[in-house]
Amino acid sequence: MSVKEGLRDDVVTAIKTVYDPEIPVDIYELGLIYEINVFPVNNVYVLMTLTSPSCPAAEVIPEETKQKIQAIEGVNDVEIELTFDPPYTQDMMSEEAKLELGFM
Repeated sequence: MSVKEGLRDDVVTAIKTVYDPEIPVDIYELGLIYEINVFPVNNVYVLMTLTSPSCPAAEVIPEETKQKIQAIEGVNDVEIELTFDPPYTQDMMSEEAKLELGFM
């Protein structure tokens, strides 16, 4: 495994510690993370969404995600970009999240 792959795995692990306060499933399993890129100087870019544009945790979730990634040893810079295109749907959840929330 390359350093880049290892760092990406660490980023995913960190993201899985961030929860939407209203839903008992982490944001990764919820399907809120659209893209994770680790660039050569260990800069991390995450493209993510929220369950809705008016999500009460709209300020908290991206900031907490950034802080958790920034805390990983070796990470240089973190950029979190929010998008609502495509809009979030429950189909984006992992099977694990659907099971946890009783959708299966």
